[in-house]
Amino acid sequence: MKKILVPCDFSKPAINAFRFALDLASQSKGSIELLHVVELPVMHDTVLMPVLNFEEELLKELKEKSEGEFSKIITKYNKDNVKATFNVVFGAPSLQIIDYIKNNNIDLVIMGSHGASGLREIFVGSNAEKIVRHSPVPVLVIKNYLKGSIKNIAFPNDLEEEDQEELVHKVKTLQSFFDATLHLVRINTPLNFRSDIVTRERLKAFAKHHGLKNYTINIFNHPNEEDGILEFSNFIKADIIAMGTHARKGIGHLLNGSVTEDVTNHTNKPIWTYSFNNELAQA
Repeated sequence: MKKILVPCDFSKPAINAFRFALDLASQSKGSIELLHVVELPVMHDTVLMPVLNFEEELLKELKEKSEGEFSKIITKYNKDNVKATFNVVFGAPSLQIIDYIKNNNIDLVIMGSHGASGLREIFVGSNAEKIVRHSPVPVLVIKNYLKGSIKNIAFPNDLEEEDQEELVHKVKTLQSFFDATLHLVRINTPLNFRSDIVTRERLKAFAKHHGLKNYTINIFNHPNEEDGILEFSNFIKADIIAMGTHARKGIGHLLNGSVTEDVTNHTNKPIWTYSFNNELAQA
């Protein structure tokens, strides 16, 4: 966690993300890069050629205003003098953030989210969801500032993925950083049911194969996987939920959905995510 990116629109969730990033950077002796993306409307001169037509003075004014907001939050919250820089870019937020991650050797993204619901969730989604799906590095999404230490990490896993080496390695790094207990769990649903005996043996084999330490093995029965994860996390008083996700796009995303993205939108707990096959993902 040497280089943390915090996408910042100066909303309350974004400020909460920045405050939590300051705590982590202080512990890891790392640095923070805040990124403010200004999304500009597109002026269509013709049907075929969308053209951006903004005065340079306006862009300068927008940048200076953002830098002023940055100075305010630095003064208010950066009491440990963590190294923090600020950048302003113009364009589509999710695309600009993904490009910034790839081009600046970012280790972790921490971002605030209001969540999304209803038709907006289906057809648009939140920016946090898009970053979760396509980021090449782990993403930690928070809605409220997390006070106190991290002691319990919920790690839901359906055991269906064959190659989880990179995911588990990063989860173990997260666990080690916080010196926390890892709670490995499979949510048993009617549509994806396995006996407890079989599931427990598979969970034990998974933990042994990946060399897990300081962990518990759990089976949680629930009609719905997403709600099962949320209820289990509340039951064990998890401080963070850690999950893998897929970089699905288009109709595949609509038909298959993503439990990780649904949990990200609907939980108030911090959720740490890492994308399978993220080297192929595109925003």
